[in-house]
Amino acid sequence: MSDDDATVNRIEDEIKARARELGFDLVGITTLGEVESAAQFDAWIAAGYAGDMGYLERGAEKRHDTRLPFEGVCSAVVVAMNYGGTQPPGPVARYARGDDYHELMVDRLNELHRWIEGVVGHSIRGKPYVDTGPILERDLAQRAGLGWIGKNTNLLNPTLGSFFFLGELLLDLDLRADQPIETDHCGSCTRCLDACPTNAFVAPHVLDATRCISYQTIEQKGSIDETLKEAIGENLYGCDICQSVCPWNVKFSKDATEVAFAPREMIAGKDARTLADEVISMDDEQFRTAFRKSPIKRAKLAGLQRNAIVVLGNSATAAQAENAEAAARA
Repeated sequence: MSDDDATVNRIEDEIKARARELGFDLVGITTLGEVESAAQFDAWIAAGYAGDMGYLERGAEKRHDTRLPFEGVCSAVVVAMNYGGTQPPGPVARYARGDDYHELMVDRLNELHRWIEGVVGHSIRGKPYVDTGPILERDLAQRAGLGWIGKNTNLLNPTLGSFFFLGELLLDLDLRADQPIETDHCGSCTRCLDACPTNAFVAPHVLDATRCISYQTIEQKGSIDETLKEAIGENLYGCDICQSVCPWNVKFSKDATEVAFAPREMIAGKDARTLADEVISMDDEQFRTAFRKSPIKRAKLAGLQRNAIVVLGNSATAAQAENAEAAARA
């Protein structure tokens, strides 16, 4: 065993401790390689369940092996950051009520990378990914022992539920892998499947994204599917229903401790009608100001106003909905 090997064998626990100091709620380590769920992913794409998310198909080959997105890496430190599943339901999904998580988590993973280099004593090839690279993150997180993939396709952790973001630091450093969680602890429960108002689950563990409220209100670039508008209800941006009803979340969700994830003033405490009315009257500059550093920017103002019209149509009279649509066109 080389001196480097001896150092590596001592630092896994230190890496995890440092990750927690940086604000990550869960952390595990796994070895990179071929992805067990790649065949299911390919079948999901082939079935058309990805809708207009063509970037998923373009990166499919790299998603088959976690060593491919960044050449030369062999291990991953996989982290999760709680964003607060205890908040009351509302028109905006809980993850999008505060600041965008991508940059925040990437910055902290980069800080962890630099810290590891300092401990080992030399530079290490590596790269952080947070929901942006061609990586099947849930598969990697399961292998790292962070949870199992539930029937609603979310990763579930036995002490935190599923209201958390995932990220990973890929490294050219041989680290001891944690034991994966191989048991599905959902049992016979189907609450998440039964609660979905748009019947987006084709089967347990299989989501038709094109029927998902999150897809329709965020990823869908054109008009919202007419057959789904009523079922979208008062969900202005995203949806938490299948997570909210999950017994693991009901019992184990925790308040978010990261201040960046606290609901911003534009959203906090507002009901669907109030927020939709405000969105309808926005111009581009007001939108950019209200949602600066927010995940909601992904829908753009036109998409958010489209959603607001649907929400108002579901909660107002037909005349009010027509007036809202006219205002958005003005």
